[in-house]
Amino acid sequence: MDLKRVKNLQALINLYSQGPGLLKSTQLDVLRNHVESIFHTHITTSGRKTLEEEEVTSTDEDDLETDENAEILEPDEDIPQEMGDENIKLTCEMMGLADKKREEAFGAVDKGDLQRAIELFTDAIKLNPQSSVTYVNRASVFVKLLKPNAAIRDCNKASELNQKSAQPYQWRGKAHMLLGYWKKAADDFTIACKLDNDEETNAFLQIVHLKVQKIMENHRKYEQKQELKVIQKKLEKVRVALEEQERIQREQNSWNEITRTGWKHLKSFLTLLDPMVMMAFLDVVWNPENIYKYQKKNMLIKFTHKQR
Repeated sequence: MDLKRVKNLQALINLYSQGPGLLKSTQLDVLRNHVESIFHTHITTSGRKTLEEEEVTSTDEDDLETDENAEILEPDEDIPQEMGDENIKLTCEMMGLADKKREEAFGAVDKGDLQRAIELFTDAIKLNPQSSVTYVNRASVFVKLLKPNAAIRDCNKASELNQKSAQPYQWRGKAHMLLGYWKKAADDFTIACKLDNDEETNAFLQIVHLKVQKIMENHRKYEQKQELKVIQKKLEKVRVALEEQERIQREQNSWNEITRTGWKHLKSFLTLLDPMVMMAFLDVVWNPENIYKYQKKNMLIKFTHKQR
């Protein structure tokens, strides 16, 4: 069904909805012809496929959600990780111990012991809660553990501590990808590219942009389908109403014809009730030559005129 063509009928449909009597006969004919043409085209071109589409329509929204939710994780709802005491007074010894914990954490990552790495990065953060890079390091492990919300919390903290670093935005963008927050991921990768335009981040940005475009296109098609369904329902109501009006008009025309014919016969019957006319009529029936007797009186001429 042509959406543009259907929309051109909205003025007539709205006018008809306000009151069928507001439409002139020519406008009513135009509306009826358009409605019949649209439904005829929709049925003949689609054929059996129309019924199949009606069965699939109920799953349109599910398909849309399935496409958008592909490879998307459920948000992790763990207790928020420790962030360290921002008011702690740092010493060189504490900073040194924090660096040592970070090294041990990297060793745990290399061995594949990601949970141990989280614990060691947390120890490093407690010793030096002002280190932006340590939060980023822990966030990267949370992403590998498929815990995007935890990674986002660490990246938020890291970006607060160092707004000029691209790494918090890079890892937060990856975490947003895991959750299917493509627009937010695109925003993060865009900022990261402005701060440090490396090939990997730019590649992720292109992937996310394609996702955003695809989702927008799917939403546009879905909304167009929904709009067409609404317009189609309105057209169906108008079509049924027009058919009802035509049926009533046909019945009215038939009743008018019956009334006219009945009145004609009634007038003939009332004429026959005149005794003089009845006697003249029977006299002529029995002896047709006697018709000349009544020509001057115009009795039978009056009767025959009423029969016409």
